[in-house]
Formats: sequence, structure tokens, C-alpha cells
Amino acid sequence: MQITLREYAYDTITDFIRKQVASSGANGIVLGLSGGIDSALTMKLCCDSVGSDKVTGLILPDRPEKSKDEVDASEYAESLGVRFHRYVISSPVSAVMEVFGSGNVRIAGNVKARMRMIFLYAYANSRNLLVAGTGNKSELLTGYFTKYGDGGTDMLPIGDLYKTEVRKLAERLSVPEVFLRKKPTAGLWEGQTDEGEMGLTYEELDSVLFCMENGFDPQGTVRETGLEREVVDRVFAMVRASAHKRRPPPIPKIGIRTVGADWIE
Repeated sequence: MQITLREYAYDTITDFIRKQVASSGANGIVLGLSGGIDSALTMKLCCDSVGSDKVTGLILPDRPEKSKDEVDASEYAESLGVRFHRYVISSPVSAVMEVFGSGNVRIAGNVKARMRMIFLYAYANSRNLLVAGTGNKSELLTGYFTKYGDGGTDMLPIGDLYKTEVRKLAERLSVPEVFLRKKPTAGLWEGQTDEGEMGLTYEELDSVLFCMENGFDPQGTVRETGLEREVVDRVFAMVRASAHKRRPPPIPKIGIRTVGADWIE
């Protein structure tokens, strides 16, 4: 089953961003710049939607020295006319980790993701901006994001694009080749890559997710994709296990209408 980037994707996303900013009364947009393809594409889409003068990028490393990813992000921001600021988050992250005395890299990774969102919202609140997240559909469906970290945003412009579609749209919009060549990583610990952690490529992952979206069961997905049943079952399990990340916090029903259940807005 072939995933084809829809021709109207660009127009839909840019129109969505414009409407979100206008309806909120915000002065513009702020987003985190990681140096990866998702944030690069999101920055480009935001600029095309509301103008680069209304877009701000925050570079939020966990160490003082500048990385190659930071250089890539800042150079692309400059080329688009986007203002950006750099804030090192190592001190507040260390303060949190010292309290719990844990050296667990996954815990530290989640703290970093949530700390970055604290910085983004502090900046946004001080200037009446919307926080644009950079998560894509592949990450959202598999739970490959930190709850109330990079998953806690005002809008997700590329949230209905699979990772493979992100690449196609980035190519169409002439996002620099340096972003297209990089191995996807959340940058939460040294040497971490998305595909290495998940144990399969984004092409394989997206083919399974696309089959799920189209109503295929695991066996049908195996026939359609040619992947091993173990791989398909693992993706199905990832989607099931991460469902809580895509839902609002559960609330016991007491009143006539309940937030998150039947109070529809």
C-alpha cells in the first residue's frame, strides 16, 4: 500500500496555521528548533503561513557547546528571516535529576523534553505567541513523544503527515538537503536514533500504520506490506500501548456533560 503525499497537504497546513493564529488573537508563533527535518519543515510552513517576522525559534540544547544540529537550525532560520534565541537547559534539568538521584537516561530524556516545553511556553506567554509543535503522525500514533513535553503544544501543523510524507513535503518545499540526509533522532541521549530505538525503519513503520489507518488487521497488513508478523504485531502493540498519550486525562463521569467525554466544543 503506497503512501502518496496529497497535493492539497501544503495548502491545508498553511491555511490551518493562519486560522489558528488569527482565532487565538496571538501575535505569532514560537517553536523549538532541533536541527531535524520535522522542526525545519514546521518552521518553513509557519513562515509561509504568517510571515517570518511573526515566527520565533528557540534552540534549547542540554550542553553549552554548540552542536552541528544547532548550526544547521540557526543557519536555516537566518535564511528564512526567522529570529531565534538559544537557551541552555542543562542547569534546570540537572536540578530536577538531582532531587530524584536517578541516572536513568530515559527519565532524563523526558525531563529534557518537558523542560524545553517550559521554556517555549514561558517565552510564548511573555509575548502572546502560540507554541507550534513539530510532531508527525508516525510519532503520535506510536507514542514516540513525551507526554506533556514535546506532546504538549498549541498546535501540531505536521501532525497528520507520516514521517515519509514529511520528507516528501520538505523536498517539495526545497528544505535544505542537510535536513533530508540526517538520521531522525529525538536528541534525548547520546547516540539515540528513532529507528534504532524502534527497531525498524520509518518506511516500514509508516507502511504498517497506513494499513491500520485503512482498516487492515495484522494478517492483512503482513500480506500488504510483506513484513514479518512479529514486526507488524510490534507496531500494533505500540499504537495500543500509547493510546493514553493521545487522550485527555480521564475523568469520572458525574455531571450531565463531562469534559473530554460528552462536553463537545
